[in-house]
Amino acid sequence: MANNVLELLYPGSFVKLRNQPPDLPPFQLIQCRGGRCWVRQQAWGQQVHWEVSHRQLTTAA
Repeated sequence: MANNVLELLYPGSFVKLRNQPPDLPPFQLIQCRGGRCWVRQQAWGQQVHWEVSHRQLTTAA
C-alpha cells in the first residue's frame, strides 16, 4: 500500500526522477495538475520544460 502514497510537491521546489542518474542535477518543479507535472532544468531557460507523471518524481534531498 505504501506504493500508492504520493509526495506533496510544491512549485519552485526541486525534484528528482525515480532512478535518475546521480550526475544529473535536480529538476525545478513548475506545477502539477491531474497527475502530470511540468519540470525544468535551470540551464534550460524559462520557456523550456518537460511533462512527466507525478509518480515519477520524488523530492530532491
